[in-house]
Amino acid sequence: MTAPHVITLGCRLNHAESARLAAELGDLRETVLVNTCAVTAQAVRDSRRAVRQARRGGARVIATGCAATIDPAGFAEIADRVIPNAEKPQGAVIGRHTRAFVPVQNGCDHACTFCIIPLGRGPSRSRPVSDVVAEIALLVEAGVAEVVLTGVDLTSYAPPSLGTLVAAILNGVPALRRLRLSSLDGVEIDPLLLDLLVGERRVMPHAHLSLQSGDDLILKRMKRRHSRAQALELVATLKAARPEIAIGADIIAGFPTESDAAHRNNLSLIEECEIVHGHVFPYSPRPGTPAARMPQVESQILRERAAELRAAVAANRERWLAGHVGQTSEVLAEQDGTGHAPDFARFRLPPGIRPGAVSALRAAGVVEGLLIGHPA
Repeated sequence: MTAPHVITLGCRLNHAESARLAAELGDLRETVLVNTCAVTAQAVRDSRRAVRQARRGGARVIATGCAATIDPAGFAEIADRVIPNAEKPQGAVIGRHTRAFVPVQNGCDHACTFCIIPLGRGPSRSRPVSDVVAEIALLVEAGVAEVVLTGVDLTSYAPPSLGTLVAAILNGVPALRRLRLSSLDGVEIDPLLLDLLVGERRVMPHAHLSLQSGDDLILKRMKRRHSRAQALELVATLKAARPEIAIGADIIAGFPTESDAAHRNNLSLIEECEIVHGHVFPYSPRPGTPAARMPQVESQILRERAAELRAAVAANRERWLAGHVGQTSEVLAEQDGTGHAPDFARFRLPPGIRPGAVSALRAAGVVEGLLIGHPA
């Protein structure tokens, strides 16, 4: 059987769905599956470019994902087939991988003024706890050392709650070595989930938070449900209880009406939260969203602000990686000769470590953003 070639743009949920969909489609020679993204205008352009390039190469092209779901007619003009998100199969592919991305939630019930994704993903819905636990048990039996729970709005998992799901996984699959969570909305972190994030060693010390801005007025105009103070308090709580935890965050640069002072608040949030895994988005107006009708920041200023935010994250990350030197971490080996520590610091592996193995490595130095791993 020859599965289609897969091109995936966008989020971890897309990556998990690509693997499942490719397996479900089966024997499709000379076919390219393009899983599109619509989070920004650039993501849509990249998605269209990927489809056109595959067609020019002579392949039969199947388009799926958010961009193709939101604009099915437009993608039908350039692809041979469009599969909307609602028709994607659920779950992860069972097999031997270094880590498995397991979708547990889809869709979103919130109305952030900048976001078009609910149009492509629909309302929030969650997979049953028993289905998720059974699937993860099979993955671990197949040799998977780390599972990453994914979703569009992961912390809205219900019923019962994301914390209850995580506890059920840990209790139901005792052989699972590492459990990692994708992006979290701080205001939705339930008490049990918070306890597990800071107290359970098998839950990785890595929290990627959907912060978006460090300015209270901009947060209100985004229709986010947290304040700057609440974000700072959450990070302080996590770090006090689990000092080794690494903080990641999504930050939007140049949101409409953003002033110089608001931009400085973004920069100071990166510093105060010690964000080391930063995903900086230059704001991109999405058709039909309220933010697209707000006064826009000049494009040159937007680019400059995005660059400053990325530089601030990079400076934090450089200091953070330097702090690993001389320390030992349990590193999960990837396919490309690198690996990730529990806090998602990336290592260059010494020779002889097979993909999927977890090895104790001492960080001997930092080269081009990679910790140089030596056997401990």
